Amino acid sequence: QVQLTESGGGLVQAGGSLRLTCTNARRTASNNAMGWFRQAPGQERDFVAAISWNGDRTDYADSVKGRFTISRDRATSTLYLQMNELKPEDTAVYYCAADRLSYYSRSRPMTYWGKGTLVTVSS
Repeated sequence: QVQLTESGGGLVQAGGSLRLTCTNARRTASNNAMGWFRQAPGQERDFVAAISWNGDRTDYADSVKGRFTISRDRATSTLYLQMNELKPEDTAVYYCAADRLSYYSRSRPMTYWGKGTLVTVSS
């Protein structure tokens, strides 16, 4: 079983940086691909970034490439999202997720989800 909790959200000015953290309290996702998704007010949940079980492969949405970096520490069951050069359009609730497989495919949804953390970017 997987239990995910996000933290690190908050208010930041455009051009600033923020780092999100996701922890798995049950430490049972060491061999799972993981990712970040976000949902803006009135919008559907969108893919942001994903990372393979051992970090050897990453995937980013076009809107965040070059600005966001996903990483993980399997020893501590922790996932990170470093967000730089933030824009107002990055404002959303960010969700941590874990896949059922070791490598993620956008053709299927991830299996486990956290409750989200709010990121607000002011102009």
